[in-house]
Amino acid sequence: MTAPSPIAEWQPFHEPLRATLMRTIGIALVGGAVLALRWGGLARWPVASAMVLWPALGGHFLELWFLNWLRPRLPRDRAVQIAARIGIWFLGGVVFALAMWLTAAGLTGRQPAARAVWWIGGLAFIGIELVAQLVLHLRGLHSFYDGRG
Repeated sequence: MTAPSPIAEWQPFHEPLRATLMRTIGIALVGGAVLALRWGGLARWPVASAMVLWPALGGHFLELWFLNWLRPRLPRDRAVQIAARIGIWFLGGVVFALAMWLTAAGLTGRQPAARAVWWIGGLAFIGIELVAQLVLHLRGLHSFYDGRG
């Protein structure tokens, strides 16, 4: 008899809305401050924070969609799960980068420099998610790295 797989039964992920908003808005404010300082001063903090809210809050909902809708519909093979999740992160990162660009253009009335290529947003979001998942893993919580989160 073999031991059950840690992914034998997918558990839906739920989090109180207050906790989600506190975390993601906090990330957006801190990330916005860092970007604003890099871009020339805190006067740009509100716009920068609005931009960072896309990967922070959008990333949360992308993860919810993956964990609660897509993952249960995929084959349980670990390689398939990993490939799908990384692919979703990449596509999400591309969409979030475009949304950030449009937000900056809409809030400033100026077209931001288009130096970045579309795929940079996808790769950057994969990196952000891998770090976020590592933090969960190091805290002993379910994560991408253990196949349970």
